[in-house]
Parts: sequence; C-alpha cells; structure tokens
Amino acid sequence: MHGPALVNWLLALLAAGAGTSCLVRLRRSPCAGTPGGAHRVLSRESDAAEALMGLGMAVMAVTGATVPPAVWAGLFGLPAAAFLLAAAHAPNGRAHRLHHAVGALAMTYMALAMTAASGHAHHRAAALGLPLLTGALLLYFAAYTVWTGSRLLRTPAGTLALGTAGLPQACRLTMGIGMFAMLLTM
Repeated sequence: MHGPALVNWLLALLAAGAGTSCLVRLRRSPCAGTPGGAHRVLSRESDAAEALMGLGMAVMAVTGATVPPAVWAGLFGLPAAAFLLAAAHAPNGRAHRLHHAVGALAMTYMALAMTAASGHAHHRAAALGLPLLTGALLLYFAAYTVWTGSRLLRTPAGTLALGTAGLPQACRLTMGIGMFAMLLTM
C-alpha cells in the first residue's frame, strides 16, 4: 500500500481480526441441511467471502506489490466471477452477492494497480489506478460503511447491537472501512 508503515500494519491487524472472526463464524455455523437452510447457505457464503476479503486485505496491506499479479487476480478475480454468476442466476441474496463481487473486483483492481505501479518508481507520487474508478469505489464503500454502521446501531430498544447478533454487522462495517482506507491510499 502507499500509506505509512504504521497505518498499513494497523489496517492489516484490523482486517485480519475481521477475517478471523468470519472464519470462526463459518466454522461454527450449522450445515445447510438444517431448518432455514437457504438463509444459512447465504450466511455461510457471506462468512466465507468476508473471511477471504479480510485475510486478503491484511496480506495486501503488508505485502503490497511483492505478490505477483496473477496470484491476486486468481485469489479475488475468480470469486468475483462466481459471485456475479450466482447473482445473475439466483434472485435470493442477489444484492449481497453483488456486494461481494464488487469487493472482490475492487481488491483485484487495487492489486493490479499496485503491481503495475511498482515497476514505475518515478511515478510513485502519482495516484495509482484510474482516478474515476477509484473515486466510484470510494463512494460505494463510503456509502456501504455508513449504511452498515446505521444498521449496527439500529435496534428496537435504541441500544447498540454489539452482542453475537451484531458481530456480523460489525465485521461488515470493519471490512467497509478497511476497503475505503485501502482505496484512499491509492
């Protein structure tokens, strides 16, 4: 990433914590054959995608452009294509799958922009990637973060929903903030 080393490490710790939390939820969630199976399948799919994104963000924040672009493209590009296909063919959970596709495509975009710029050391002061695309992704993740944060705070009694039911929302909020921060450092 382009930011100071301390910010990169803090972002890596935040993303790794969120990704690990998603892995733990994925491991503890029941199988799809139990009652409420369709909702559980989407929940497990979401936990898996968020674990991949969180742990991937942590690695990307620390390693930056040292990982070959083909690895990043495979790691995030293939899930993005799978989420786009799943969203196109299954109306149940379409918005959630599209969000995961946007996140995976954003990670692919950032990784490819970083690796393309690493060979051009004299352009290090310039912004990486395409400014219009980066701006659109910044707007998307800013709006997503505000929306997710408002959902986290909204409860019937007006109290914070930070118990076990609020943990997935807090994880999503963390991931949105992390994506916004990574895009901001481009």
